[in-house]
Amino acid sequence: MKRVCVIGAGSSGIAACQVLAERKIPYDCYEAGSEVGGNWRYLNDNDMSSAYRSLHINTSRQVMEYACFPMSEGYPVYPSHAHIARYFDEFVDHFGLRPSIAFRTEVTGVEPSADGRRWSVTTRHRETAEEAVRSYDAVLVANGHHWQPRWPDPPLPGSESFTGSRTHSHHYKTPEPFADKRVLVLGIGNSACDIAVETSRVSRRTFLAMRRGAHILPKYLFGVPTDHLTGSWLARAPLSVQDRGLQLLLRLSRGRLSDYGLPVPTHRVLAAHPTISDDLLSRLGHGDITVKPMIERMDGDEVLFTDGSRETIDAIVHCTGYAISFPFLSRELIDPAGNDIGLYHRVVDPDHPGLYFIGLVQPLGAIMPLAEAQSHWVADLIEGTCALPGRAAMRREIATYRARTARRYVASSRHTIQVDALAYLREIRAERRRRSLSTPAPR
Repeated sequence: MKRVCVIGAGSSGIAACQVLAERKIPYDCYEAGSEVGGNWRYLNDNDMSSAYRSLHINTSRQVMEYACFPMSEGYPVYPSHAHIARYFDEFVDHFGLRPSIAFRTEVTGVEPSADGRRWSVTTRHRETAEEAVRSYDAVLVANGHHWQPRWPDPPLPGSESFTGSRTHSHHYKTPEPFADKRVLVLGIGNSACDIAVETSRVSRRTFLAMRRGAHILPKYLFGVPTDHLTGSWLARAPLSVQDRGLQLLLRLSRGRLSDYGLPVPTHRVLAAHPTISDDLLSRLGHGDITVKPMIERMDGDEVLFTDGSRETIDAIVHCTGYAISFPFLSRELIDPAGNDIGLYHRVVDPDHPGLYFIGLVQPLGAIMPLAEAQSHWVADLIEGTCALPGRAAMRREIATYRARTARRYVASSRHTIQVDALAYLREIRAERRRRSLSTPAPR
């Protein structure tokens, strides 16, 4: 019987554990923290969580839940991190997965055997420093991709002279440290909007600077959770029709972004990962947040912007995204430079049999159902009920994905692993059917 290693017990890791347990595939899961939940565990002692105290999900619970374990209807439509962490606890306990997870245990090394058929995994207990080496037939990497802060590269001009504080959104937890300060938030993603809104309630002034404009989506459109549109007729229409439909709905519901002082986006609504905020536009309308273009340079306690304006700033929060990182894998095996990972259907490494990646996608939608579907496909491959094509065919698929992504999305490291959730689910199910060596119905 083949044995599997799962790295990480966050939302993707526990999905993999549930599928492996259901299929009766022996596995060990290693988690650096004391509890499951990964990024959604506020103040997680694995030191990797980016959750802040006020964090709520940006996808509705119906879109986020695992197919095998619906979220309680007693939860709000957009639950907080506390609700999500509780849901993960309930999930793990319902399926009896907790005993198979080695907590406070980090994976420090993953290396292929000499013949390339098995994997040597080195672990270290974070309390006792005790190390162990075990051999596995397959390794499922589920260590997440929102924990390694990415800073501006090259550094912003004059940043070394800046006399105020600089932090990354990864380390932001509460707005109190920014009370009575002049705060500059860099970015226009979800974290940037949340942090700008929060700090504006306690700061002397809050500025929001961005390199380009973004479409701001509300959590509700005409009383319906916005992401429920992904299951409507609109989601089945051609991409151009979807985009024009969303543009019209947004124009009717919130007006023009330029009326709030925001730059007009030069890309289509569905050409970038969505920025979702119900509060940003009202705070802009109240004058509590001032929009700025990108920084030209810093000089002591002042920041000069590309429009020639200059502001005295006490604190800068960089909401500049995350770098994909696998500290336990050598760069000779996998090089995540530029967040560009060449994986067949975003899961399989063509050059290293038995090495799989779960949840390494940035979806228009929620990641949990996708990680669940990926895990079922990987379980098929481990059991031998599904086959992979040759390396050349896998590389062609990777090249096609990269070309398609480049055509559709704004060029940035944020979009190198972007997928449309519903289309990607269909893609995984089609792959399982097409290459099945038996005839089980894909889940």
